[in-house]
Amino acid sequence: MDGRYEPVESPDDTTVFPYHDLTPPTTADVARARKVVSRYLPETPLVRSEHLSAELDADVYLKREDTLPTGAFKVRGGVNLLATLEEEFRERGVIAASSGNHGLSIAWAGREFDVPVTIGVPEDANGGKVAAMEQLGAEVIRHGPDYDAAREHVEELAVETGKRYVHSGNEPKLLAGVGTAGLEVVEELPDVDRLYTPIGGGTSAVGYSLTVGALTDADVVGVQSAAAPAMHRAYHEDTLEPHDRMETSAEGVATRVPFALTMAILRDGLADFTLVSEAAIHDAVARLFTEERIVMEGACGTAVAAALGADDIAGETVVVPVSGRNIDYGKLDAILAEYGDPM
Repeated sequence: MDGRYEPVESPDDTTVFPYHDLTPPTTADVARARKVVSRYLPETPLVRSEHLSAELDADVYLKREDTLPTGAFKVRGGVNLLATLEEEFRERGVIAASSGNHGLSIAWAGREFDVPVTIGVPEDANGGKVAAMEQLGAEVIRHGPDYDAAREHVEELAVETGKRYVHSGNEPKLLAGVGTAGLEVVEELPDVDRLYTPIGGGTSAVGYSLTVGALTDADVVGVQSAAAPAMHRAYHEDTLEPHDRMETSAEGVATRVPFALTMAILRDGLADFTLVSEAAIHDAVARLFTEERIVMEGACGTAVAAALGADDIAGETVVVPVSGRNIDYGKLDAILAEYGDPM
């Protein structure tokens, strides 16, 4: 055998290989992942948002995942997966598709564990994220108009090269690593009532469902842009069919294809799954920057927007993760200009 793998039957519209384990991770798996992740990454702050607390008449806390080395939560998953990577792939390397932060996660972990990394991104991918991946030593391949086109190309390259394909969602060790953020929330704020989490592929929401949702009485609420509602439809209609709409400007939640493993967990783990408008996302990004000088991506803005739009939140203790800070400069400037324009 030349070390290459052929795809096997996939439960969703993405490619999986024989080395992909589609067994859902458990809360115990997250606890085991923490022993690994804590050796390489610091805990992140849980900080009360004075502005949001006043606006909502609630105690609102921000889980500052933007303080991690890559500026986003996904590095937790990359560390847990690559720390235990199969020996046959340590020299051959790994390959992944990303709109940005998943690629940064794998690139950072690849440098940490001396594993070659290749990342496929859309042709118009966030330039800052691409530069950061390359600075970490990853080879970056631009392909196609969006994440799903880049993903399909990467899946073909995984067959051709024999590199280990790191799926964006169908990876139990990645999900368990991401979930370590939720254990930190539970330890620091066990009386939380509600947690809003952005959903693109669903990794963050899975992590919080397995921890905050499973270990406290809190409701975990997933949020997605109405302009890219693939996972939202999958959740409410019990389907894994791709969606034909993907028009969001928030690249962290810009996907057409639901993932089988994350959706299997979210169907039971979420208390609710809602949509917010692009305008509400932009307002949330601008509001947090203007009022608290927090730079966050549009994906994070989905969760803030959902909290701001809730009519039953007064008096509750609420957590909103600031899942990433790597917003494109031009995009942030445009959002701030729009927010500051009274017209």
